[in-house]
Parts: sequence; structure tokens; C-alpha cells
Amino acid sequence: MANEIISYLQMCQRESSSLQRGMNFDLGTGYSVILMSVSPTAPYRDRFEGDGSTLIYEGHDAPRSESVPEPKVVDQPEFTPSGSPTQNGRFYRAAESHKRGHAPPHSVRVYEKIKQGIWSYNGMFHLVDAWRERDRKRTVFKFKLIAIQGEEPSVTRQELETDRRRIIPTDVKIEVWNRDKGRCVECGATDELHFDHVLPFSKGGTSLKAENVQLLCARHNLLKRDRIL
Repeated sequence: MANEIISYLQMCQRESSSLQRGMNFDLGTGYSVILMSVSPTAPYRDRFEGDGSTLIYEGHDAPRSESVPEPKVVDQPEFTPSGSPTQNGRFYRAAESHKRGHAPPHSVRVYEKIKQGIWSYNGMFHLVDAWRERDRKRTVFKFKLIAIQGEEPSVTRQELETDRRRIIPTDVKIEVWNRDKGRCVECGATDELHFDHVLPFSKGGTSLKAENVQLLCARHNLLKRDRIL
């Protein structure tokens, strides 16, 4: 469920993968997984745009090696030295295939690092575009992903434009986490937590203000939804 708070170990268990890298193309489940962060100290420049439904995700550097002692000063690679596509290359090919009308948009689960040891599941996205751009003295990959409703992606062009989902901004999540002291506001539980809208977005509530977001455990989150008519 989107807005779920989850640990790194829980992420790995859910995806049946060690998730040792940030980009994980097609884990055999029909979708990919990426880990992201918008922290100023993060190694890559990920960002949300517009109303929060669009993620611009930066590709990843070449591994540090004897031939690449400083990955941050060389172009992000599309291929490995042996000629096979890197994670950048695999995501780039999927985006290009969709742009050319050869395939539906590739599905991607997105997990965001909020603080040390605290991750938020941002839900399912569609990968709709990719490009290279100059960053100082090198070239990096950029990937455009659109947040969609639900876990099962829809694939028509019309649905891509109308079925978008807004993301609670990172600064709001951090403010809410600190304010509610990492506990459910109803029972004080510290596990199975979610970021919950006090007034649902569908009823005019906002994701942009901490006053309309709270921490609820899974049980109280379900109870609240059951009471909404």
C-alpha cells in the first residue's frame, strides 16, 4: 500500500531480493524496483515535479574500480565493459520501447529513503520517458516516472493522463514522523505504520500540509477507511 513505512529488511523480504543497488530492473515479477532519495546528501539527484505525481530519477554511476577510481567524473554507463546493458541501459531501453509505441509503459515500484532506517513505499509508477543530459562535465541518465493508482498498472494513453496519483512530499513526511514521534496517533504502535490523510484527497484533503497527514498503524488505517462513506 502506498505511503506505508517500511524497513530495508522488509523491502528485501517483500521483493525477494537483496536490493543492494538502487536500480533493479525486472526482478521476475513483471515490474522493476528503484530506491530513491531527495535528501541533499543523497548520491543522486532525484526529484518530484509538478503536483508530486511525476518523479525524475537519476541513473546510476559506474562501479568504482581500478579503471574508474572516481565514478562521479565519468559518464554514467549504458553498457558494461563486456557489452551487456547496465541497469541504466535496461531502464532506458524500456522507456524507448514505450515512447516508440512498441510496448506499454514499464511498471516500477518506488521506495523512498526518508531518514536513516526509515523508508516509505511510494507505490507503483509508469516509466514513460528517458534521456541523457549534461551534468557539469559528464553525462547522466534521467528517467521520468508517473505515479499511478493501485498496484496493477493500466496501459492506455488516456489512463496515463487521468489516472495519476499525488505523492506526499518528503519534507511533509519528515515533519509528520517527527511530530508524531514515529508512533500511531491512535494507539502508539511503532510497527506497520502508514502516512494517512486526515481528510482524504478524494474529499478535498491536501498532501502538501503536515496538518492533514498523520501516522496510523495498519489496523487503525483500515478502521478509518471503513468509516469513510
